[in-house]
Amino acid sequence: QVQLVESGGGLVQPGGSLRLSCAASGSIFNINVMGWYRQAPGKQRELVADITTGGVITYADSVKGRFAISRDNAKNTVYLQMNSLKPEDTAVYYCNTKARYSGAPSWGQGTQVTVSS
Repeated sequence: QVQLVESGGGLVQPGGSLRLSCAASGSIFNINVMGWYRQAPGKQRELVADITTGGVITYADSVKGRFAISRDNAKNTVYLQMNSLKPEDTAVYYCNTKARYSGAPSWGQGTQVTVSS
């Protein structure tokens, strides 16, 4: 089992920045992919960005050029730097990991990001 603890959400004005962090504990040796999903009210949960142990990164088209994902394998932590935030980025952001062989997912509790003036 992998436990995930997120931090860094909050309220920010349009054009502002936030940095999310997610620390993993437990069966960390089995983690391959770490990433972030988000879910806005009335919408399905969607991938924002993820990064493999080897550093391969995937971004949603809607965040390319504005968000940057990074990972510190020594600290078992994944970060999401969010710049030029827009109201449509408002959502609950969930940390996610995928196991190395099975692909089984683990989820954090979620952190609210609200972009509003």
